[in-house]
Amino acid sequence: MILGCSFDTADASRQFAEKYKFPFALLPDTKREVGLAYGACDSKTDEYARRIAYWIDREGRIAEAHAKVSPASYPEEQLASIRAAEKK
Repeated sequence: MILGCSFDTADASRQFAEKYKFPFALLPDTKREVGLAYGACDSKTDEYARRIAYWIDREGRIAEAHAKVSPASYPEEQLASIRAAEKK
């Protein structure tokens, strides 16, 4: 499962994801708690999040960290990486 987080409201996040046809849910993080925990921002006053990504494995551990991703191509790229890893 792929999830994204945005500093926008739930409604704005949903509209943005629909507009750009994201193949994943975009969850609101208006308090920046997830952003701070995962390094997407430096403070609760940051206006924008860094476009970063983590692959969290089935045991809840970070398997991969990506410092910069493209929201348009990342989901498919990461799914391909996960599928390849699972075949090993």
